[in-house]
Amino acid sequence: MKANEIESSTAAEFDADETYETVMHEDVENLLIDYYEVEHKVTDMKWKGAILDIEGYCYIKGIPLERYLNVKKWFVLMNDKDKTKKFVLEDIPIYNLSTDDYIQDEYMWAGFKSTINFSAVVANHTKPLPPGTYRTFLEIEATVGNKKKIIRKIPLGDIRRYLQDDFYSSKMEYYSAKSQSVHNLMVTYDKNSKSMLLKSTRLKDFNPSALYGDIKNKTEKPGAIYRFMRTKMFMILYYLFHLFPVRENRILFASDSRDEIGGNLKYVYEEMERQQLPYDYKFMFKENSFVKKSFFEIISLAYYAATSKATLLEENYPMVSPLRIRKNTDLIQLWHGAGAFKKFGYSRLGQPGGPKINSKDHRNYTKAVVSSKNVVPQYAEGFDILEESILPLGIPRTDIFFDEAYKNEKRKELYDQYPFLKGKKVILFAPTFRGRGRKEAHYPIENLDFEKLYETFKDEYVFLFKLHFIVLNKVIIPHKYAGFFYDFTDYREVNDLLLITDLLITDYSSICFEYSLLDRPMLFFAYDVEEYISKRGFYYEYQSFIPGHLVKDSNQLIEKIQNKDFAQQKVKPFRDYFFDYQDGKASERVVNQLLKKLAD
Repeated sequence: MKANEIESSTAAEFDADETYETVMHEDVENLLIDYYEVEHKVTDMKWKGAILDIEGYCYIKGIPLERYLNVKKWFVLMNDKDKTKKFVLEDIPIYNLSTDDYIQDEYMWAGFKSTINFSAVVANHTKPLPPGTYRTFLEIEATVGNKKKIIRKIPLGDIRRYLQDDFYSSKMEYYSAKSQSVHNLMVTYDKNSKSMLLKSTRLKDFNPSALYGDIKNKTEKPGAIYRFMRTKMFMILYYLFHLFPVRENRILFASDSRDEIGGNLKYVYEEMERQQLPYDYKFMFKENSFVKKSFFEIISLAYYAATSKATLLEENYPMVSPLRIRKNTDLIQLWHGAGAFKKFGYSRLGQPGGPKINSKDHRNYTKAVVSSKNVVPQYAEGFDILEESILPLGIPRTDIFFDEAYKNEKRKELYDQYPFLKGKKVILFAPTFRGRGRKEAHYPIENLDFEKLYETFKDEYVFLFKLHFIVLNKVIIPHKYAGFFYDFTDYREVNDLLLITDLLITDYSSICFEYSLLDRPMLFFAYDVEEYISKRGFYYEYQSFIPGHLVKDSNQLIEKIQNKDFAQQKVKPFRDYFFDYQDGKASERVVNQLLKKLAD
């Protein structure tokens, strides 16, 4: 159970907790009796990055804890100014503790456990522990009879047996559109307070909005002339180029998220080439929308968008969104994801991170291609276009799952390129990102227990990371695990990796749709599912929707893999619902039903 913070938000609010604490203690001061002694011990403590898993017991001698309603416990931080912050500890019975200590049955509910993520303790569980030094305490409140409360706050005790070389250190990262920061968390034992000492130090902090281009490469912010050319002048040029006739055989392939053709665009283009269609193909690609276009590229995009019979996209393209599509031409969205999972576009209208009511994104598509008739209403809502404009022709890039020659060739290529994959089962960990967009996209990898996964599966499996391509933080693999964990995040075509994957672990990513075509097992590692549902939302009820088990922590994940408990019977009905066609001919249908007719 994750810690529930009594108060949160900012460093200032952290300090404000002291007011709450002082008032509460004054109210019960007359109930504190000095001769009550406290017995306590931390029986287990483990750090995963900045996440603390703690377990132990705490009770006041002479105050029975036979009912869990009679006790409350907190993990308490106290900074240099004696300001405090409390985290609720879950009460557990003593027989669930990892200890051989003898504890009388009358203290049945003396046990506690909790998971505290110090990377997210303020500002609604998003920001790391503010810079400063913090002593740690346990606080217990026990009820005597129906009214009298006895409260004690005691040091955590000597926890050095859980620290290698008497200290532990980890970084704490924070990503938002206005701030990216890195803190160092240092954990030691303080002999004076007889407790654990936490020290948070800010290492860096900057505003990503001051950067432009690929945030990772920190290219320069554009000037006013460039911004004018990219927006106002681009639109003026587009409408000016309406003076030129539409080229009936011209097809424009465009993307602002890859520097070369790929995904659905690639498979449609290859099908047109296979059919030897006499079309004039134009390509406009950029690694991402933060990379500057040259003035020539801006002019070319305006010209080709105005004079092409069809423009094909694979994701949102902000520059194209405000354009009024020319009569008798098409703007076709070959959306990169299959099925319908988490809500997107105008399905999120009014939600944090959702579009504004006057947004122009998506609304000018003349046609959109989806995987099944069952998801047409969801895409009509997400794009805010008519249902008759959405065609369930299938997802072109899934054609490879029905092409045996391609699959065999790609597997051989991967095994030759990465020989460590041979002779092992492959676990692919492919979650979606956290954050509201490119400037704050990240994944908190510390939620995985590297050590337990390594020790349990190193002989049978290899574990591949494939984080979302816009994630800003990197997977750091300790050298002792290097023969088990591998980072494949930079390997762009994830569907190729699925061909050698024996078990997919994901969370809210649409990759589960593609993988279902292989009829292989999946697990859904969703440690933050309650929060994600509350903030983002899904088109379907998550727990009954996913074609596999939901697991919330590494222990549950390991248990399911060990027992080969994957609920694989859910995969086929899931696949059949979200794919009308399972024949490997989606690209052919898109070309024959949409593009070959353009010149008719």
